[in-house]
Amino acid sequence: MSDYLDQVKDAIRSEVTKNGFKIESRGKNSFALTKEGADFMIVRDSDEQVEISYKGQRYQYDKYYTKPQHLAQVITNVMNAVLGKGPQAAEK
Repeated sequence: MSDYLDQVKDAIRSEVTKNGFKIESRGKNSFALTKEGADFMIVRDSDEQVEISYKGQRYQYDKYYTKPQHLAQVITNVMNAVLGKGPQAAEK
């Protein structure tokens, strides 16, 4: 696993576990967040970019501008929004 992805996984590990997700390795440079055996999100390291696959869409982040802790926050925000724990849930 790339150093970048290791840092992302370390940053999200507690939030992932708390929300009932699991981190599963998907090869040398990718991992998936799963819940109840189904893929929720796949994160891939592609040299200069990191790609997140979520709900059939691909989102690319430049590693030079997006530090691991920033990408971890994006992943955490998506998890919380899906689970109804984000700021949008408080407004409803």
